[in-house]
Amino acid sequence: MCGIAGAWAPKPEDAGVLHALGAAMGTAIAHRGPDDAGTWVDAAAGLVLSHRRLSILDLSPLGHQPMASADGRWQLAYNGEVYNHAALRAELTTLGHGFRGHSDTEILVAAIAQWGVESALARANGMFAFAAWDTRARELWLARDRVGKKPLYYGWSGDGSFVFGSELAALRAHPALRSEVDPDALALLLRLDYIPAPHAILRDVHKLAAGRLLRIDAARLADGISGHDPARDQQAWWSARERQEAMIERGFEGDETSALEALDALLRDATALRMEADVPLGAFLSGGTDSSLVTALMQAQSPRPVRSFSIGFDNAVHDESAHAAAVAKHLGTEHTELRVDGRAALDLVPSMPRVFDEPFADSSQLPTTLLCELTRRHVTVALSGDGGDELFFGYGRYARALRNHRMAARVPAPLRRLLGRDRGEAARAGGLAAFRAALAADGLQGAARQRVQRWREPEAVVIGARRLPTAYDDPAALPRNGTPADALMALDFACYLPEDILTKVDRASMSVSLEARAPLLDWRVAEFAWSLPMAMKWQDGRLKHLPKRLLGRYLPDGLVQRPKSGFGAPVGDWLRGPLRDWGEAQLEERRLRDEGHFDPTPVRALWNAFQAGERKWHTHLWGILMFQAWLEHARTGSGRSLTLR
Repeated sequence: MCGIAGAWAPKPEDAGVLHALGAAMGTAIAHRGPDDAGTWVDAAAGLVLSHRRLSILDLSPLGHQPMASADGRWQLAYNGEVYNHAALRAELTTLGHGFRGHSDTEILVAAIAQWGVESALARANGMFAFAAWDTRARELWLARDRVGKKPLYYGWSGDGSFVFGSELAALRAHPALRSEVDPDALALLLRLDYIPAPHAILRDVHKLAAGRLLRIDAARLADGISGHDPARDQQAWWSARERQEAMIERGFEGDETSALEALDALLRDATALRMEADVPLGAFLSGGTDSSLVTALMQAQSPRPVRSFSIGFDNAVHDESAHAAAVAKHLGTEHTELRVDGRAALDLVPSMPRVFDEPFADSSQLPTTLLCELTRRHVTVALSGDGGDELFFGYGRYARALRNHRMAARVPAPLRRLLGRDRGEAARAGGLAAFRAALAADGLQGAARQRVQRWREPEAVVIGARRLPTAYDDPAALPRNGTPADALMALDFACYLPEDILTKVDRASMSVSLEARAPLLDWRVAEFAWSLPMAMKWQDGRLKHLPKRLLGRYLPDGLVQRPKSGFGAPVGDWLRGPLRDWGEAQLEERRLRDEGHFDPTPVRALWNAFQAGERKWHTHLWGILMFQAWLEHARTGSGRSLTLR
């Protein structure tokens, strides 16, 4: 796990200048790779690649990056892990390749040299984002893994340079980057709690979407941002929707018993691949189905007790530590639990802009960061249970969205439009208003959107914002076959999973130089899950039916069959208590007016209504507060100022 960055100027540059630029961009994300730093320059092309290394495989200097292919054609700056590197190494060896070390980086650059970027990607099973420079064709290739585990930002600076990096901080280290807030992206933050790819909080900056590939040549570089269209230029090398359609069409041939055996074998292999490391390794264990299953599969394949980690809270609603401890005891893991009170989480709030780099408002960011800090004290790699909910029907809101969809389908379209007319955010909170919103939902995507969005009309709050479509709006995001339940999971797999869940875990873990791996998001597991009939996922009202049956092989029924709990924080209590003064300062009317990003009137109205005890408006306010904190940090904490408008 590492951090990458780089820049390509439209003209030749002095080698020393480029090395200094690359070093500065790498230093900005040094937390992602504290063990080594490297830059590589092609001065005639005006290009620099920068790398920060977190050593996981081959701790020797033979894993140093950027790394050249043996024939000298390719230079690679790579962040991630290719788990099937041993199999690829064997195949490449038969084709005449020799290797100096045993890092997966050396295997990946050899695979690119042998088969080309796209074919190498198709062979790789892993999580990654990389930049590969073809010295012969003078082309720069950027790629991101199938699911979107590893991030990659890119854009154009004011001097015409193409810039990229694992985090926005790397891009902002380029002296010519225009750091202007994009109001359209800010509106997305208020709607979803995150900013989905290809959008980013800064103008002229994009995220490479999951499973996408971007090729930049001299002509495209000269076109700059004005000639770039992310929808057109981000080529899909792997499409989750297309693969889901194919697997639904194929279907699983067998009964539930054979499916259980197949899932057991597949997850064992996916877990074993992710247990390879030259550094200490452990597991996040919340006590839920997915983390318990991953931990059980690790322990079943480990000759010694697995290190497992959880945190407990003084707030009983958010505390699952007792259940995690019971799971750990039954499995025989070496378990470490951190007991934290509200003050420990509150102390993290000011650091959230530094940890997440781009505004992010899923409040579970706080306990996730605490868990990562705890885990990193003991190990360098941790396996997680991410992905199980989106693949095996694990969210209760799926059932509620299906119910709402059925109800709305019986309402005539004119009446739906009438019910959906904007009456103000506060007027639509809870009770009758929530029921009205459910009936107004237009189609399955409308029902899904109603379950995941915060502000329904954020463009009325963010000054100058337009409404940008997401996967929850785009009919092309829906699989063309399968059931409505399949479609709901597809929408989350395309948007919520990579842009919220995986973003949260990546930033929280990498802020403390911890690598997080997710066996359930092995692409083979995803395709297997898509092939299963819905009855093997959602049966008699029980979520994640097949994974729970599998977990029953390792745990007693009392530790398996339990309600799903979220991994959240009591933000509402904090904003009415110890964080009230902080929130008031962030949302002070004159400050909002002077900064010019939000209309102060609805923001202040919502804050006052919340403080008066009306509903759970902290879910709406947290996005604004996280942006305000990020804006303050960007002005003062990183050495670069942001333009107000």
